[in-house]
Amino acid sequence: MENEFLTDWGLTLLVFAPLIGAAIMAAIPRESEGSHKMVALATTLVTAAIGIWLFVDFDYDRAGDLQFVQDRSWIDLIDSRYIVGLDGLSLPLIALTLFIVPLVIIYSWNHIPEPGNPKAFLMLILILHTGMLGSFVAQDLILFFVFFEVVLLPMYFMIGVWGGPERQYASIKFFLYTLFGSALMIISFLALYFLSDTGLVPAALAETTTLGEHTFDMRALPAAVSGIASGTALWIFGGMFMGFGIKVPMFPFHTWLPDAHTQAPTQGSVILAAVLLKLGTYGFVRIAIPILPGAAMSWAPWIGGLAVIGIIYGALGCLAQTDMKRLIAFSSVAHMGYVMLGIATLTELGINAAVFGMVAHGLITGMLFFVAGSIKERYHTLEIRRLGGLLKQAPKMGWILGMCTMASLGLPGLAGFWGEFPAIMSAYNPAEGLNVELFRFYMVVAALGTVLAAGYLLWLYQRTTFGTPSEEFEDDPNIHDLGGPEMVAWVPILIAIVLFGVLPGLILDVTDPAISGLLAASLGG
Repeated sequence: MENEFLTDWGLTLLVFAPLIGAAIMAAIPRESEGSHKMVALATTLVTAAIGIWLFVDFDYDRAGDLQFVQDRSWIDLIDSRYIVGLDGLSLPLIALTLFIVPLVIIYSWNHIPEPGNPKAFLMLILILHTGMLGSFVAQDLILFFVFFEVVLLPMYFMIGVWGGPERQYASIKFFLYTLFGSALMIISFLALYFLSDTGLVPAALAETTTLGEHTFDMRALPAAVSGIASGTALWIFGGMFMGFGIKVPMFPFHTWLPDAHTQAPTQGSVILAAVLLKLGTYGFVRIAIPILPGAAMSWAPWIGGLAVIGIIYGALGCLAQTDMKRLIAFSSVAHMGYVMLGIATLTELGINAAVFGMVAHGLITGMLFFVAGSIKERYHTLEIRRLGGLLKQAPKMGWILGMCTMASLGLPGLAGFWGEFPAIMSAYNPAEGLNVELFRFYMVVAALGTVLAAGYLLWLYQRTTFGTPSEEFEDDPNIHDLGGPEMVAWVPILIAIVLFGVLPGLILDVTDPAISGLLAASLGG
């Protein structure tokens, strides 16, 4: 039974606690670096504690239902309400966010990038924290859009101020791509609002909220727009496809990602890979498919096609890279292709695999960016041909990199396997009404992508860790093994990668009721 206080305030406290921490930091003088680090860490730990409280009180027998729902008046003029809720679909992604951000703060303890200024840097991370959490709990389209956009500016400044030599180009490219997608997405949201007819909403649902003639309520919209013309629905879905697809990013909208990752500071790359990319895939599963299931059926073959192109293109792009961080960035294009292939099947197995893949990719690729950042700090380069002998100079880091590359290529027993194998498997039997032969062809292509993934990841590992250090770095006193903050930040992620690899049911048992309910309501089974 839900705690009354949590029902009334739990999710709001969870979402806005990081903003309270940022406000406290704003009042502390910039010179007090230790205080800023302590406040930032304490804020993320308090936020995580609120999340754990919610998870403990969450009724897992009703994981398919929204819980801790808050539905309050917000912008009455446009019929937009403050509606938040938690179910089995959003819970793993909120848990991932609450897990990653404190570890990023711990890593930042002695890794604040140039030009310094921990106050501003850590405040931006806390603002990002609020935007990410809010996106995963919002149940109103305008509220979702606000949180979706909140993450844009902090990441723009993190790349543009604390990034690498080409940071200004990368930050502007990231901003413009995302903003273009968001513009099309908000047009689609407005079209859904004006075409919605709340008279079609079942009485049982209508009684739980306040509905005007039109609505942005994500719970009511599937019924409220069920009467719109199929051609109109295709165009509206197309707008959301662009908005969410650019965020994923899907091929061919991916070109901002390698630049953003390569130039971003380590912390920015970790947050971007671990959580921000998931806002796009989550948008497909939470908004686009349930609200416009008919259009989703029409778009699914194209989404699946672009997904497998992304898998192969991302892998070939990795093989062509000379920079370690850029290679990891291209691997994200391939890995998110498996997530989108699972979503494109419109099946329970496929979407469960997609959500698991989101979490697994967040942990594994986030960890790879952590390692790349520490290598860059020691060697002052990520040029693969200049690296080597890491197992001799920093053996702990070398073995951790090895474990993460094995997880990333989908080795059974580690989390990456359960993000890729079920997604490939789901393409064998896509949803009724989809072209079975086409999706089985996608399955074969995706399976071949795993071979390419093994190739580029093993090539990366061999070049960076085997052999002896080059003369350039052989006697460099700056090269040392893991430090305290790195160990504290990394060990929990490594444990999670193994835990979810051995016990995938920890995630799948939570997501399955929500996803089966979503598909039953929208696609009829």
